[in-house]
Amino acid sequence: MVKDCELHYKDSTEIKRFQELRLRETLAYLAAHSPFYKRMFSEQNIDIDSIKTIEDMQRLPTTSKQDLQMHNFDFLCVDLLDVIDYVTTSGTLGEPVTFALTENDLRRLAYNEASSFTMAGCSKKDVLQLMTTIDRRFMAGLAYFLGARELGCGVVRVGNGIPELQWDTINRVGATACIVVPSFLTKMIEFAEKNGIDPNSSSLKRAVCIGEALRLPNGELTTLGKKINEKWQSLELFSTYASTEMQTSFTECEIHWGGHVPADLVIVEMLDENRQPVSNGEEGEVTITTIGVEAMPLLRFRTGDIAVRFDEPCRCGRKSPRLSSVIGRKGQMIKFKGTTVYPPVLFDILDNIAEVENYIVEVYTNSLGTDQIQIRVGSNNHSDAFVKQIKDVFRSKIRVAPDVKFEPVELIAKLQMPPMSRKVVKFFDLRNNNTVK
Repeated sequence: MVKDCELHYKDSTEIKRFQELRLRETLAYLAAHSPFYKRMFSEQNIDIDSIKTIEDMQRLPTTSKQDLQMHNFDFLCVDLLDVIDYVTTSGTLGEPVTFALTENDLRRLAYNEASSFTMAGCSKKDVLQLMTTIDRRFMAGLAYFLGARELGCGVVRVGNGIPELQWDTINRVGATACIVVPSFLTKMIEFAEKNGIDPNSSSLKRAVCIGEALRLPNGELTTLGKKINEKWQSLELFSTYASTEMQTSFTECEIHWGGHVPADLVIVEMLDENRQPVSNGEEGEVTITTIGVEAMPLLRFRTGDIAVRFDEPCRCGRKSPRLSSVIGRKGQMIKFKGTTVYPPVLFDILDNIAEVENYIVEVYTNSLGTDQIQIRVGSNNHSDAFVKQIKDVFRSKIRVAPDVKFEPVELIAKLQMPPMSRKVVKFFDLRNNNTVK
């Protein structure tokens, strides 16, 4: 049975000592096996033997998503015969990137996810219902399955969608926990209300939520989280943050204030726009160095995700750092009429407007060359008064109001699921297409 990682309970000095030892091992491995990093070290005259501490890492260049896109298989450190599994990133900020995994990488993935489930209070006694896809080149779906097996709990692979099938499975096997995109839980609640099912009497008690913001940086539930919590009080919601690139996840404990950094699997730096470290509690770009990845390890990889790091010990007893929920993605930052906003803020506002059934947010370059936001809303209310209400809510929350356009609910639902997408897409950045409306 997987136990909680002991490193979580060590003080910061011991965590740092462990990570610096693994950092030196990682640098030696990259210098010996990675075409990309070999070239980087040579071209920039980097003496890896001089990099001994976390602070020394600031002398190393960072790696970006663009590097991965341009030199994808130059990051591969093993022979192709050693590759067991291939996955791709979601491609939210550009072309998807292929990642290869070895047998050891899959074992690491299983350990990571089992530890993540343990953080959320799951154990061998649980039956885990997988409400996400395991196919379509999706690393996370496989990770959840492997993690559940590593933990020793029961697992039922239902896949995404189909509330009727989800409820039938809960009733058949008595699932006690699930992996789910939180907005889907609202569909589960709607189906339950229409079919006389009491969610609070069901066996499902924990939901590990992925892909959407469930909490604000201060730990409070988002509007989406509150909506779920109001109707399904017996279901404890846990946020988790992960990405294909870092092959690691950060999951909340029972205190629900930030995802604990798995310090035995990843080194996390928080950098400002000048790639300098930010102070504890300040917003910064999550920048990671993987520990123990064999096929495609990454050094100082800038994820593009903006979050807040908390270094204070958690009330749960763990002393590992924690990350807030993602405030936004650096590449998705919008400068609208003098106000800087990220899509999750817009989502939270729209989720709180009762007659908005669904929506997508588009940002494009207007005729003045500045950012413009258009909200395409699916609703049965198309009145001018409702447009005014929506704009007034935006002004009260972020001081500015976007354009609002009504569309059929069915069209918005279709637009939210592009043909190659593995998850609901609510934000469309048209600026990269040099679009002017």
